[in-house]
Amino acid sequence: MLAHLIPALILPLLVLSGHVLHTKDPGYVSGVCTVVPDSDGGDDSAAVIEAFQRCGHAGRVVFPPSQTFHIEQVMNTTGLSDCTVDLHGYLLWGTNITNWLATSLPLGYQNQSSAWFFGGERLRVNGYGTGTLDGNGQLWYDFVQGQSNYPGRPHAITIWKTRDSIFEGLRFVQSQMWTMTIAWSQNVLLQDIYVNSTSDNHVHWERVHQNPARNTDGADTLASDRITFRRWTIDNGDDSIACKANSTNILIEDCTFYRGLGVAMGSIGQYAGIYEYIDGVIARNIEAIRTRYTGYIKTWTGVRQGFPPNGGGGGTGVVQNVVWQNWTLANITDYPVQVTQCTSFSGATGGCDTSTLKIANVSWVNMTGTTASGTVAEIQCSGAAPCENVAIEGVHLAEAGGGDVPALYLCSNVASSIGFNCTGSV
Repeated sequence: MLAHLIPALILPLLVLSGHVLHTKDPGYVSGVCTVVPDSDGGDDSAAVIEAFQRCGHAGRVVFPPSQTFHIEQVMNTTGLSDCTVDLHGYLLWGTNITNWLATSLPLGYQNQSSAWFFGGERLRVNGYGTGTLDGNGQLWYDFVQGQSNYPGRPHAITIWKTRDSIFEGLRFVQSQMWTMTIAWSQNVLLQDIYVNSTSDNHVHWERVHQNPARNTDGADTLASDRITFRRWTIDNGDDSIACKANSTNILIEDCTFYRGLGVAMGSIGQYAGIYEYIDGVIARNIEAIRTRYTGYIKTWTGVRQGFPPNGGGGGTGVVQNVVWQNWTLANITDYPVQVTQCTSFSGATGGCDTSTLKIANVSWVNMTGTTASGTVAEIQCSGAAPCENVAIEGVHLAEAGGGDVPALYLCSNVASSIGFNCTGSV
């Protein structure tokens, strides 16, 4: 079910270039567009867009090494086909917050928006370990001061309606918000990718900090199928990787996560009367260092309170066939396993037993290492739709710094448990 077969991409060697190079320009090669940064450090976004217009179909777009490209405007380079991108250089997003808030491209979900929509069929994007997208994120972390889902704050890039494609060797630093959203896409491989979105005054969960790197998810999937994340390194202040509504057949493997929340299912169930699903996710062979959890599931209550992005509820659906497997933990800061169906509008309480969204056939298998808590799991399921077939097996944990072996499993409304017994209620 989770086989990800990416077809070989055979592209003609075509070129254009820079601002962009035309046929009369020296160095022009047919079908290849080499983007040349403005010599005065001006805005290069128009040149980037033109390069993809000229060479985005059976062509190649090249960002040369040791060059910085200044991106001051939103970019939409979708509908590409059979395009190779050699991203050796450094893309630096501009600091005009007012412009970004006014022009960021709407995603059509949770009031989210993006600085760059990129997508198509049979694409091959390679950063060769040096190609970097720098969102100037500290500016945003200081601007929003921890406010969640600030409207117009853009994601770094959205992989939009993309099929049969490979993204590899890329670096993302100080992303403006979510680093990457894979939306309405199928059969995409993303491998050997580095993400670091951390605030200068970041300390950690157990201590208050003024301007955290909040909403800096490493990657999110939305309405997408057969997506593989392989060999990612993520250091951030929110979900390492999250599967949002209608994500199916997602594989996350051989990754290292620092300080974020771990791999999340959700949140879903935010839109009243709408059925959403997450089905068929494997997150395996992961090293988690001071993350908040290993993996967690969160759904909204069955009662709508407020409106998205920071309110909502009343949706239904299912989270099923999800496995977190073979995790090595180093000082997990809360507890390895968490499930909550109690998400509601900021400041609202109650309604924790009202969600009809079903959680079933989910498991955490083979966890070794250390955690800061004596609690292995906190599982709060809805009384209106108790969780079924929740498995926690192969747990070999110790409390960081010495102490007792974690042994608490706090549960509510778990209809069937496998490999553990509930020791108390949430």
